[in-house]
Amino acid sequence: MKEKGRKVIAQNRKARHDYAVLDTYEAGVALLGTEVKSLRLGRASLVDAFATVDDGEVWLRGLHIPEYTQGSWTNHEPRRTRKLLLHRGEIERLIGKIREGGLTLVPLSLYFNEGKVKCELALAKGKKAYDKRTDLAKRDADREIQKAYGRAAKGRVREMR
Repeated sequence: MKEKGRKVIAQNRKARHDYAVLDTYEAGVALLGTEVKSLRLGRASLVDAFATVDDGEVWLRGLHIPEYTQGSWTNHEPRRTRKLLLHRGEIERLIGKIREGGLTLVPLSLYFNEGKVKCELALAKGKKAYDKRTDLAKRDADREIQKAYGRAAKGRVREMR
């Protein structure tokens, strides 16, 4: 039975807070059998994960996939470095943009796409503390505006003083 659609395993929620995402890529992940079984149980953490480009290949580091409980001596190392599978042209483009300066590769999510494990990779620039504060203030203001629109649509408009 072939799986259809997209099933999210793990997301890096803090990435969009800490980084300004410029571009996203979908990459396959080279995994061992027990890693896939552990991922099917929905167990993974992208908290400290990041990607690097070494010798023309992209590697995912710091991704934590816990050992498979029914695995035997064939079990994997939880934090091993895993290879990301991208087209040569995409890798060359990434190398060029990273060398330009100030950019990094951050995994945003890990998911199954039609039975294959994929990683959504972002080319991102680190945010400064004031950028984060500005984003939070903007989000709060947008939320207040939406609440006001909702009240107005229901006819419960509060008077401004």
